[in-house]
Amino acid sequence: MDDRSTFVPFAQPDIGEAEIASVVEALRSGWLTTGPNSAAFEREFAEFLGGGSHAIAVNSATAGLHLAVEGLGLGPGDEVIVPTWTFTATAEVVRYTGATPVLVDVDPSTLNLDFAAAERAVSARTRAIIPVHFAGLPIDRSALTRFASEHGLRVVEDAAHAFPVSSQGRLVGDSESDAVVFSFYATKTITTGEGGMLVTRDAELAARARSMRLHGINRDVFDRYHSRRPNWQYDVIAPGYKYNMTDTAAAMGRVQLGRAVAMREARARIARHYHDSFSDLPVILPAGGFSGDHAWHLYVLRLDAEAPISRDEFVAEMARRGIGTSVHFTPLHMLSYWRDSYRLQAVDFPVATEVFGQVVSLPLFSAMTDSQIERVVAATRAALGRS
Repeated sequence: MDDRSTFVPFAQPDIGEAEIASVVEALRSGWLTTGPNSAAFEREFAEFLGGGSHAIAVNSATAGLHLAVEGLGLGPGDEVIVPTWTFTATAEVVRYTGATPVLVDVDPSTLNLDFAAAERAVSARTRAIIPVHFAGLPIDRSALTRFASEHGLRVVEDAAHAFPVSSQGRLVGDSESDAVVFSFYATKTITTGEGGMLVTRDAELAARARSMRLHGINRDVFDRYHSRRPNWQYDVIAPGYKYNMTDTAAAMGRVQLGRAVAMREARARIARHYHDSFSDLPVILPAGGFSGDHAWHLYVLRLDAEAPISRDEFVAEMARRGIGTSVHFTPLHMLSYWRDSYRLQAVDFPVATEVFGQVVSLPLFSAMTDSQIERVVAATRAALGRS
């Protein structure tokens, strides 16, 4: 077995001295919670997407998704279409409001939501849809807009994997959807450690989210505590949540935002190298290109029927060779809460059920060294009998 000191992790944040300095400066400023860096990060993020939108910084993408569905007024009796191929947060936020997530299958090529399956799931109670841009490959923008319009649905895009990336010439987030939510978790394409951003063109939804992210208080904490005049009064308009982003996290996010395009290009370069290196292997390569139309948050191989070992055996063999991998995702209909609570049957999700046994995510992060990349390539080829 390879020496553990040479282990290639599945993911690793790309943090440099500029990020460290920004956090230190924030600490020295004396303002640690939501404050000037948070406000600047929101403004700069909206400007990055092209302007015209409100950006609300939160402590996780889950929080952003929850604020979006809450702000749209979804509740008991409402149904929301969600792909089974996603992390549990996409569906759980629907349950937070008392609404019902209706899971649907995915497209066999992109692993994004299958609109034909979604069409079959529409009922008189369907009020919204939450598409997921899986692995950083945007869902078809035109198809999404058409589907939502035909059925009168609200749209909240789960863009946890999709920053920065363009779809039909426009950045994901520059959208007519009701809300788009990004993640800045430690493994994501840009990171604040923990964090997220809700983006919307709807001023009322933005105002609701800003209030509900901090206990339903009708005034910003920075405004209240930074004023040089008596300024303590506020009102509570609803029982809100504690979802605000810290200023230290936002300080890091501002630096990461400035590096976002360069880091995406680094990921695309690695993904292209993987494509070239694996073209003769018994695998199905992930869909998507390399010119800004894929964020390459994940590089997901699918072992085909000719592979000499199973997916689980491949994962174990890669670990033996000192390479970290992961699996994205265990479909929600195969997880006990969703399966048992909604009496879900694998036969109703044929694509996701089959693909789950094939997929494995290889290391892909913008700070990867050439040596690490080549070790992943060599280990993958050896594990599949093509060394």
